[in-house]
Amino acid sequence: MNMTIKKIFAVMMLILSMGLVSCNSDKDTPSFPDKTTYDMTGFARGADVSWLTEMEKSGKKFYNADGKEMDCLTLLRDLGVNSVRLRVWVNPTDGWCGKQDVLAKALRAKALGFRIMIDFHYSDTWTDPGSQMKPAAWKSLSFEGLKEAIADHTKDVLNALKADGITPEWIQIGNEVTSGLLWDTDTSTSGATWDAVKDGVTYKANESNFAAFLNAGSAAARGVFPKAKIVIHLDGGANANRTKWIGDILQKYAVDYDVLGLSLYPDSDWSGEVTSCIENMKDIKQNYGKDVMICEVGMPEDDPATAKACLTSLMSQSKALSYCLGVFYWEPECYGGWENYGLGAFNDNGQPTAAMDAFAAK
Repeated sequence: MNMTIKKIFAVMMLILSMGLVSCNSDKDTPSFPDKTTYDMTGFARGADVSWLTEMEKSGKKFYNADGKEMDCLTLLRDLGVNSVRLRVWVNPTDGWCGKQDVLAKALRAKALGFRIMIDFHYSDTWTDPGSQMKPAAWKSLSFEGLKEAIADHTKDVLNALKADGITPEWIQIGNEVTSGLLWDTDTSTSGATWDAVKDGVTYKANESNFAAFLNAGSAAARGVFPKAKIVIHLDGGANANRTKWIGDILQKYAVDYDVLGLSLYPDSDWSGEVTSCIENMKDIKQNYGKDVMICEVGMPEDDPATAKACLTSLMSQSKALSYCLGVFYWEPECYGGWENYGLGAFNDNGQPTAAMDAFAAK
């Protein structure tokens, strides 16, 4: 290398080194805002948001604490929610909570990274201990026909989700099935766990049919999503005797499931009910070896401070149980007298109340 080339090379190296020093100085380093990250793993800090699309269609809007309008699911994620639960009705008269509506909500949830629970009601409308009515299209089916209908409906919904790239983490077979499901006055086709009376009509109990219906749904769900957790859901989370009664039936008839889920709706004197629910979950693990979760919890919206205290205690104590998978609020986004539901966690301005503080990741 001759002298001229050496000089040119030396000057270039000097300029380059000066540039590196300059670019690495605090003064000249460009600053970029940190990208928000969300912890969507571990203990499920969940919300049932099944009413969301219907609320949006009615004109309901959602705002953060600063009054900025936001997409409800995005806002819930910002508040610490990492999982959503969506109910499915077979053939609802208005389409809400039918297959297509569930798909629409599930796609939105997936896009935001939420984990998903699908909650099959096996009815055209609400099911709970006071009502487990068959879908209208299933009323004349035989026992074998009902099992087939359960399986077909379960697979139809889950395959639709699968086709859209949605994989639910939990699949709930029936909703608050303490009183059974697919009630009928004919014991040979009824799946009730006790003789239930609704509107003056008695629906007959048949424990073995009840178990067979649950197994039909479970087998169908496992056929589509073998890694999903199968949930059996009961009301009365603080009532250990009631839970054990149904738990023993599930065990007696070898119902295939992974998680026993509970509902808990405490009043303002919530401490005792939360304690009883925690003890009930411990008993479930000891008696049946199953994981547990709170599939539904709600507190009066007019007392956010008490709701926050209750939810914080429930979340903390539940998370301390290694076999408790999570807690889902039912439905926090409700406000302004929506469907006369008074257990939401948003105020009349469409903003989250202090109750949602309990869902912040810890």
